[in-house]
This record gives sequence, structure tokens and C-alpha cells, in this order.
Amino acid sequence: MNFPFMIANSRQKIWLWAIALAGLGVILLLVQLLGDWGQAAWGVPQVRDAFWGGSAAALATAAGTLPVLFWKQLPDRIMDTLFGFGAGVMLAASAFSLIVPGIDAAQAQGASPWGAASMVGISIVIGAALLLALERWVPHEHFIKGIERENTVALKRTWLFVFAIALHNVPEGLAIGVGFAGGDVVSGSALATGIAIQDIPEGFVVAMALAVVGYSRRTAIIIGMASGLVEPVGAVLGAAIVSSSAALLPWGLGVAAGAMLFVVSHEIIPESHRKGHEVFATSGLIVGFVLMMMLDTALA
Repeated sequence: MNFPFMIANSRQKIWLWAIALAGLGVILLLVQLLGDWGQAAWGVPQVRDAFWGGSAAALATAAGTLPVLFWKQLPDRIMDTLFGFGAGVMLAASAFSLIVPGIDAAQAQGASPWGAASMVGISIVIGAALLLALERWVPHEHFIKGIERENTVALKRTWLFVFAIALHNVPEGLAIGVGFAGGDVVSGSALATGIAIQDIPEGFVVAMALAVVGYSRRTAIIIGMASGLVEPVGAVLGAAIVSSSAALLPWGLGVAAGAMLFVVSHEIIPESHRKGHEVFATSGLIVGFVLMMMLDTALA
């Protein structure tokens, strides 16, 4: 019996619960410190709508972890198809829920067609650059880890992988918040619905990655659920900041779109093609794109 590994695994679980409790404490502390500002922000309908939209996405992530109770692994082709589906949803959400409304909002504020397009274009670049800087600063692992080496290395890489999921949940939460900040509940709801749909396989992937390297199913599910808590927090912050000034709306929509486009290009599509299932990944992307496009345009 490998006692050093058992000790390392126990320590990992202790750190796991410590981090979860610390995160809860930080959230409670932030709520307390926000004080009057938090109460004022909560009084804004867009902020409340954004919170519920972000919470729906977080619940979808949590729901996605539950199949780990029955399976610890799915065929690679299915996983790549799910990754492609998520990429398609995010691409369509960026285009139809963020970029196009951003240009319309800029023109409604008096910008010319070229001025509106330039404003949103610059903000897209800013959003991508910000996430690139964050990606460089936060150590993480890509979605598909390839062949695992020894268990201790696998545990470390899995944590980096969980950080990656949390990292790319940030622009999703911000996008939901900014989507509601414009006051269009239907458009914001469509965006939140699309993101929630693609969060379901994400939750499964996070929980599965932890279960595969030796964590109990319960622990894997708890951490998978926790990874989605970034989204309601980001949604509230995005809505509160952008709704405070109408002039920020086109910029906020563009920044959120740029961050999501960065995640799709830098993380999801390359990882979905890494194991040679490009056709399945591309098919999933097209289905996800069409579904999100229909949700957005039909509901609008």
C-alpha cells in the first residue's frame, strides 16, 4: 500500500475543504464590506436579474456534476463533441447577445456606424487582452490533460485544470451581467440560457477530472458545483458597473465578448481537437452555434 500517496491525498482533501470554506468566508466578507453600495446595487432591477441569470448558470454547472455519481469517464468522442457544443454556444452568444447589441447601443448613443463598430472592436481587443493577462497570471491546466503520469502529478494538474474552468467562468458571468445591464430582460435571459446550457457539460468535466485521479465522487461533485459560483458573482459585478452609466454599455458588451472569444479560441477549440475527433467537435460547435442563435433571435 502506498502510504505517502494516501497522506498526500488526505492533505489535498484538507486543502480542498479549507479553500472552499475560505472562499465562502471571502464572499460573506465582501457582502459585509459592500454595505450601502451593495444594498443600492441590489435595488437596481438589472442587477437582480443578472444575479438570477448567473445563479441559473451556476445551477446548470452543479447539475452537470451529478452524472459523476454513475460514470467516472465518458468516451473521448462524446467529450470532444460536448466541448465543441460549448464553443458554438459561446461564439453565437458573443455575436448575437454581445457584439451586435453593443453596436446598436453605441449607435443609440449617437455614434456613427463606423464609430460604433470601432468602439466595440476596441473593447473586444481589450477584453481579450485582459483575459490573456489573467491567463498568464493564474496557473492552470487545459481542459484535456492527456495521459496522466503518477498520481501526485495528476492531482496537481487537476487543480490547475479546475482553476482553468473557474478562470473561463469569469467572462461568462460578466457577460450575463452586462447582458442584463442594458435593460433588455429577454436578450439577457437568452444569453443566460445559452451559457447555462453549455455549463452542464462543463460541470461534468470538472467533477470527472477530480474523480478520475482518486477523489471521492462526493468531493468531486462539491468542487464541480463550487466552480460555477464565479458566475453569479461576475454577473452582479458586471451589471452593477455597467448599469451605473449608459455610456459604459457598449464597452462592457464588447469587453465581455472579447473575453469569451479568447476562451473559445485559446482553450476550448484547441482542446476539443487534440485527440483527433475534429469532425465530432466541429459538429458539436455547429449545433451549439445554431441553437444559441435560434434562442437569441427567436426570443428577441
